[in-house]
Amino acid sequence: MNVPSSLLMTICLVTVGVTAAHADSDAAEGRKPNVLFVMSDDHTTQAIGAYGSRLAVLNPTPTIDRLAAEGMRFENAVCTNSICVPSRASIMTGQYPHMVGCHTLMGGLPVERQYLAHAMKDAGYQTAIIGKWHLHDRPEAFDHYQVLISQGEYFNPRFRVRGQEKPVYTEGHSSDVITDTALNWLEERKNEKPFFLMLHYKAPHDMFEYAPRYEDYLKDTFIPEPDSLYNSGNHGSIATRGASDELTPYIGTSVSGRNLRRNYLRYGGFDETLSEKEAISRGYQYYLKKYLRCVKGVDDNLARVIKHLEDSGQIDNTLIVYTGDQGFWLGEHDYMDKRWGYEESLKMPFIVRYPQSVPAGTTTDAIVENIDFAPTLIDFAGGTRPEIMQGKSFLSLLESGDEPEGWKQAAYYQYWMHMIHHEVPSHFGIRTKRHKLLFFPGTPIPYDARQNLFGEIATPPAWELYDLQNDPNEMNNLVDNPEYAEVLAKLKDQLAALREQAGAARPEQVSDPAVQAAIRDINRVVDEFWDDTPESREKAKAISAKALQAVKDNPYYVADEQDAANGRKP
Repeated sequence: MNVPSSLLMTICLVTVGVTAAHADSDAAEGRKPNVLFVMSDDHTTQAIGAYGSRLAVLNPTPTIDRLAAEGMRFENAVCTNSICVPSRASIMTGQYPHMVGCHTLMGGLPVERQYLAHAMKDAGYQTAIIGKWHLHDRPEAFDHYQVLISQGEYFNPRFRVRGQEKPVYTEGHSSDVITDTALNWLEERKNEKPFFLMLHYKAPHDMFEYAPRYEDYLKDTFIPEPDSLYNSGNHGSIATRGASDELTPYIGTSVSGRNLRRNYLRYGGFDETLSEKEAISRGYQYYLKKYLRCVKGVDDNLARVIKHLEDSGQIDNTLIVYTGDQGFWLGEHDYMDKRWGYEESLKMPFIVRYPQSVPAGTTTDAIVENIDFAPTLIDFAGGTRPEIMQGKSFLSLLESGDEPEGWKQAAYYQYWMHMIHHEVPSHFGIRTKRHKLLFFPGTPIPYDARQNLFGEIATPPAWELYDLQNDPNEMNNLVDNPEYAEVLAKLKDQLAALREQAGAARPEQVSDPAVQAAIRDINRVVDEFWDDTPESREKAKAISAKALQAVKDNPYYVADEQDAANGRKP
């Protein structure tokens, strides 16, 4: 049936009027707005249309893009440690993850440190978390929770539920089940208080198991490829490549067959008749299509939640936040996973919709860290930020678009899990709007020997400097460019100060014995390699040679390499 456009306009105006009236009624009664915090696992800015990356032409996220069009998009939201547990700990505590013993994947968060949930409850909110938690201790600070056990399963996931000791078993794909659970809670909860709901999806975490209905999504589509997949340029350093590129087969898991143990040629189906570039492209296409099918499932399920808020008249009286727990590598620099302090995994998507005070269609280049999320949400809720939080509220930025007076101009980053799982060396650094400086101390931390291919051996220390304005893809390490000597010196001073401020410079700044030990090891390397002299570079070369021998002698690596032999380029 054809409906006259004038009638459609009338229907739209009536719908908008009903929603606005509901929101105005809540405001008149002094009722606080709801807060919906949506976070996906490993959803990166490159895979969100609103961020305008090479993948935007695929229109992968129409629902999330709508939130951006109706709210504010952050261009420089960054995580303090690009891996699941540390990032989630920072979001819950407003602290750097090493301050609460969550610097690795092994950290837990006891109920007394679940500061965000406590503060939102104290501010008068009914609180719930549904989906991925991954902080080991149960989220008992929430009024209600139904969270995946550990990392969680993609299909037929098991949950821990408040008030139940035994796991709850479900059927279906995790994105669907998590959404169903959230909708049931929203529909059945008592409406006496505003809600604070943390809705956390497992997808699109590796290994990218998507719902069967997406099997044909992008099936015949060629996914645009990044140039850096094939051309590394002057990216990296001896810390990431070795003195003469001898460590490139072992550092940083890859899309191509570069990393001999773990790569997407292995998963994508290597064919000896293909050229090297054709084989890499096939692995990339396989990787991206699986990832984007998971993204599609998240976006479609988020649309269901948005529709519920619209149908119930709550959409415009709900602050909606969309983010990922960190960025993710989609083939750039031939990397997969996250962890690195480079842009693709350092940056987080962060989009906020609240039409009553957040201007629609706006963007900001202000630097915000995930330690700032909790203070901002608490501030919005009219609550009190715990003094222990290191992050600050950027609520005034959301409302005005202007950075608060004295707002931070740099972010601190530190990855601690040296050469574990995806073979990324430990490193820390500073990120400003213009520059990034990274230092790789290459120091191991105690961990399962099978997970650390280098065992107790360090990787070579080194510095990397990038000009993000002239080189946004970080293709040219400028640490040896004399034109940047003054910039380098200034950034080193800023980094040293930030490291102190973050509580990462002195063992007595933290309470966790494992972090204390790691800081002592890092400081030893800092003292020896900070000045980057010809002598220290010779020492780094010797460490590179020792590291190469260590990985070749590692029996676990030899076994993995043999298993992968049929999946890597000849």
